[in-house]
Amino acid sequence: MIITRFNQLFEDYHSLGRGDVFAGQVPSSCLKSTIIVDLVTRGVRLIPSATAQVLSSSKISQAFILSPYMLPHTYIITRRAELLNALQLYHKNDFHVAVTKTDDQHCGHGVLKWDNIETLYNYMSLENDVYPFILQPFVQEFKDVRVIMVDNFYEAYQRSSQGGFRKNLALGGKSSPASLTEEQRHFCLQIMQRCQMPYAHMDLIVAGDNEFYLSEIRLNGGIRGAKIDRKTLEQKKLDCLKALVKQNNKDQN
Repeated sequence: MIITRFNQLFEDYHSLGRGDVFAGQVPSSCLKSTIIVDLVTRGVRLIPSATAQVLSSSKISQAFILSPYMLPHTYIITRRAELLNALQLYHKNDFHVAVTKTDDQHCGHGVLKWDNIETLYNYMSLENDVYPFILQPFVQEFKDVRVIMVDNFYEAYQRSSQGGFRKNLALGGKSSPASLTEEQRHFCLQIMQRCQMPYAHMDLIVAGDNEFYLSEIRLNGGIRGAKIDRKTLEQKKLDCLKALVKQNNKDQN
């Protein structure tokens, strides 16, 4: 059985088993992880993969799995002792300004800049509901580049803002077309392969020294600033999923 709608997945859920396919994304909810683990355990094939769907919905998971592609000294902080240890390393490396990211907020709302890491520690020490979060060094001069990739199609544009360090277009930032070097394009493809994502919206940090790092990645994301329109992009994604389902059928036969 090949299922392409979540409603159908829900209706046939308890009868699914090895060889069945769900081509689509399990919606975000308190049951998402439970559903994904249960389906995979029962042999149901997910397209995009379970890894892709979990990573797409969790910045914390991305920081763990994709740490080799991110800024050096990016840490997942789950408790006060880990924060204190991380800040000691920041002191040793002469990092005085930091950024934290929460797992459940988007469009820049969960990104906080701390001009003094002791202030960061003092605040977090007084709060119990802030964990887990991601800790990263603050990069003073960098370009924020959004990359959209589906199969052989890709587009990149730079986001900028004069009103603060957040460059999200939803928060008043501006966009301009950007080009990727062959090295940067290969970097993006490597990340997608590691995530098992057939398509992706990626944010890259391009530092002043021309080093580049992954900020975050999702299966779906904003395209404000892109030349491609939403309808065309969604059709490309749908065609990609259909091709993967077709390939899955060949592999099964």
